[in-house]
Amino acid sequence: MKNISDSEWKVMKVIWSKPPMLASEIIEKLSEETDWNPKTIHTLIRRLVTKGVLKAEKEKNYYSYYPLVSEEECVQAETKTFLEKCFEGSFNVMISNFIKGDKLSDKEIDELEKLLESKKSR
Repeated sequence: MKNISDSEWKVMKVIWSKPPMLASEIIEKLSEETDWNPKTIHTLIRRLVTKGVLKAEKEKNYYSYYPLVSEEECVQAETKTFLEKCFEGSFNVMISNFIKGDKLSDKEIDELEKLLESKKSR
């Protein structure tokens, strides 16, 4: 999957929330969250179509936009890119760095332990 910029990610979040969506609906939603003008949003939508992340389907005088990849797939791809860029692909180094540098509550530690135990028992 091609990299999605932070701005494109915001567009995708809107579309994943309620697909399919018209450009006008995407613009309306993003106008509540950003100060982008409609032309900027149209440009971002076109880029996502070009990247193969969105599908544009013409219906009468307008287009409906459908995600071609799930949010989960994008999160996985972004996570992999982040790991490779910052931690040479090592999940262990990332977790170690996170735990050393962050103040975790007892509740967060318990949650991490439960996640690890459930992964171990599989």
